[in-house]
Amino acid sequence: MELSERKKQILKVVVEDYIHTAEPVGSKAIAAQMGGSVSSATVRNELAELVEQGYLEQPHTSAGRIPSPKGYRLYVNELMEQQKLTLAETEKINQALQIKLEELDRVISQAGRAASSLVSYPTYVAAASRKNVTVRRFELLPVDDHSCIVVVMTNDNRVRSQLLHIQLQVDVDQMPVLVNLLNSHFVDIAADEMNLRLMNVTEQLPPAVFLLLNQTLSYAADCVEEAGHREVITAGAKELLKLPEFRDADKAHELMSFLADSKENLPMPDEGPMKILIGPENVNAALKDTSVVVASYDIGDDMRGLIGVVGPTRMDYAAVAARLTGFAEGLTRLFGKQELPPKEETET
Repeated sequence: MELSERKKQILKVVVEDYIHTAEPVGSKAIAAQMGGSVSSATVRNELAELVEQGYLEQPHTSAGRIPSPKGYRLYVNELMEQQKLTLAETEKINQALQIKLEELDRVISQAGRAASSLVSYPTYVAAASRKNVTVRRFELLPVDDHSCIVVVMTNDNRVRSQLLHIQLQVDVDQMPVLVNLLNSHFVDIAADEMNLRLMNVTEQLPPAVFLLLNQTLSYAADCVEEAGHREVITAGAKELLKLPEFRDADKAHELMSFLADSKENLPMPDEGPMKILIGPENVNAALKDTSVVVASYDIGDDMRGLIGVVGPTRMDYAAVAARLTGFAEGLTRLFGKQELPPKEETET
């Protein structure tokens, strides 16, 4: 049943008051915020009907009301006013993203920390998995006669390195030759093709060099396989401890453990630039008392990443949505190698 405009106005007041106070909202406070146009008695009657219809809840008999997930959903869909970022918020996002695009992991990790600092809730950032990951470049750095560091850069800007122990001694002078061989014959191809080409050079190389080549390509294949999986980085879990909803240590610990150990199960919606999931709309039981706001950004090469916020159901959806959109747009510009927008001039 469609709610009357007055009920919607009362629901909006309850949601926004509860977002800022985390305390049940009473009829007198609502009547005052509505400018005295409605009496407290009328507000009480409307509140009772909103509870009956499932939009509000009453924690205690004599207490005020708080929004239910259904009430939050109506608020987000119809009543929430779109917010614009302040000049200070825009500047903070731009500064956070003024980083050199060298390594994907570092970029999304810094973006997650900056977003968490701005919204004061835990965040997560994910780079979408890429089906056609290949090695862009190899490097070999000698350490001693029986070890070297192999460095692998993949075509999604990930850099991995590992110390390899060499069973047979490789002449240091042969390292540049091997690096040249790797970068001329084993880049921009699938792992299966690497193995085929390795077999073709078996008889052309000294045993020690072939052994190191084999170890290097085996590590590269592992890197390519790992890069094909979606990586999720979380930040700001400690922000939960500042919220009244998580004063219960067990409740806070449960969600913080989920963010640390099960982050791959965080919502990863495939559709739309933004998705808001409220309370039980989250499939995972660990998130049933929280809301998740997720925005997508474009990495390029048909890759799409996600940046999300996890917080209480009374989070300030309008503010979080605006700030998250700002970060998503900034990341899209960053990966597109475009300039961040210039700082706006303030009016004098």
